[in-house]
Amino acid sequence: MPRVNEEVEALLREYADLLAITGGDAFKARAYEKAARAVAGHHQDLATLDLKQLQAIPGVGRSIAGKIAEYLEHGQVAVIEQARARIPAGVRALTEIPTLGPKKAMLLYEELGISSIEQLVDAIGQERLNDLKGFGPKTAENILHGVDLLRSSGGRVLIDVAMELAEEIVARLSTVDGCERCTHAGSLRRFRETIGDVDILAAATDSAPLMAAFRELDLVTEVIASGEKKTSIRTTRGLQVDLRVVPPDSWGAALQYFTGSQAHNIRTREIAVHAKLKLSEYGLFDVETGDLVVSRTEEDVYERLGLPWIPPPLREDRGEIEAALRGELPDLVGEKDLRGDLHTHTDLTDGIASLEEMLEAAAARGYRYYAITDHAPNLVMQRMTDEKMLAQRERVRELDRAYRGMRLLHGTELNIDPDGDVDWPAEFLAGFNLCVASVHSAFTQSRADTTRRLVRACENPHVNILGHLTGRQIGHRAPIDADFDEVFRACARTGTALEVNSFPDRLDVRDEHILHAKRYGVKFAIDSDAHSIRDLAQIRYGVGTAQRGWLTADDVINTWPLTRLQKFLRKPNVRDA
Repeated sequence: MPRVNEEVEALLREYADLLAITGGDAFKARAYEKAARAVAGHHQDLATLDLKQLQAIPGVGRSIAGKIAEYLEHGQVAVIEQARARIPAGVRALTEIPTLGPKKAMLLYEELGISSIEQLVDAIGQERLNDLKGFGPKTAENILHGVDLLRSSGGRVLIDVAMELAEEIVARLSTVDGCERCTHAGSLRRFRETIGDVDILAAATDSAPLMAAFRELDLVTEVIASGEKKTSIRTTRGLQVDLRVVPPDSWGAALQYFTGSQAHNIRTREIAVHAKLKLSEYGLFDVETGDLVVSRTEEDVYERLGLPWIPPPLREDRGEIEAALRGELPDLVGEKDLRGDLHTHTDLTDGIASLEEMLEAAAARGYRYYAITDHAPNLVMQRMTDEKMLAQRERVRELDRAYRGMRLLHGTELNIDPDGDVDWPAEFLAGFNLCVASVHSAFTQSRADTTRRLVRACENPHVNILGHLTGRQIGHRAPIDADFDEVFRACARTGTALEVNSFPDRLDVRDEHILHAKRYGVKFAIDSDAHSIRDLAQIRYGVGTAQRGWLTADDVINTWPLTRLQKFLRKPNVRDA
């Protein structure tokens, strides 16, 4: 996505937040959130569009298009600047405190000048909230507790942390007497890259045994709230987990509702309204009679709305409803489609398992081919040498004869130097079956230099895959700055695949980039970047990210038969030029 699109997306999201804090129209706030999503997924650079073309973007009406045009021309938007001036940044942070919503946060600022969590804690200690309507001693106590919870949780967590916890809880609750179904829902089911809290949904005629078992789990540090339909806990890992129990007949409607996203659910409810129906977590009802129409399965709910079942990773209101109505939903790539893994490491460099151990684990996964891609010498701390790499190549060839059902490919992960060069000369690179090339240093280069660097790597006839494109590490390192449109064009032109790196703290490229790059005809490789046997299973998160990017099996080179993959790896677009 062009950089200006990212700036506009952030601007629109901020304005939606500001509207919510000031008690503005909720519909208007949602409209700006929707426009932000539309801008994020739009394939064109907003800076190249006129007002009429901006208005043509789904979700961007005349008013919002005018604000975008104002930002593009002046670098700011007057009404947003005015809203910022009224609300210090700290007030937005207050809304993250459990039990303290936007209206109360704004009241605290207007009445007491509180604009940070620290000021709020001090004000409660001085009993300054006592005279405010709606802020009695109990409310103050709850706020302090919410602050403690917020600080202890550390905010959102990576998807693997949330997934492991969710699967553990689901497995335990599924054994409780009377539990007919149990699964995770929410943003985790949609494979968002980070998770705020975990949503668990269960079906049972009597909710009491499930709620009791949930509260008594040994990973619970606190029961935040407990009821017949919903119980919330805090776990030893700092995450909040919400359990909702619904009657078995409501399962499908509840699963659809609690999976979200909110924006997707708004769209499905709008469709229901137009059909004189009402959709809730309890079912799809006839508005006039109040009779239940369907509710037992998600498929039933979507079908009655005139839609095919929509896979959860697509449920972000990024065109999935329209595609479903046209019968054009993609047949998403799945983990079962992967025939191999094209980016893995051993203990020859920074892996922790031997070559033999990694191969045994890969074969157990049923792969038809598998690439070993240890680091090249320019990543100095890995202490790679020509001799070590050639010795590994010989060993791979020996082992290849032992794995009749799995072809072994000897590769390497090259380092893209600041000028776009890679580690070895062409004659040495020619001995590899494939090469992944990644940025491991000089993350703060200028946008122009970084773009040239990546494009030059694509143009190298021996570079087959651009690894973890942006170099980001979620929560720790920002992505590099580049004209990714130019990079995507280079990938398509040269036959260089773009990696969907499955490591949970990378998930790089992200779904928005996938949506954008696919329009250029770019092909992708979903790789584990495994550094251990356990890491091989993390490829599920790359698959989830690819699904969020609407990828099919044909878009992903490591779903292809070996002969087709090998033809692609010869990179004829470059070598025959």
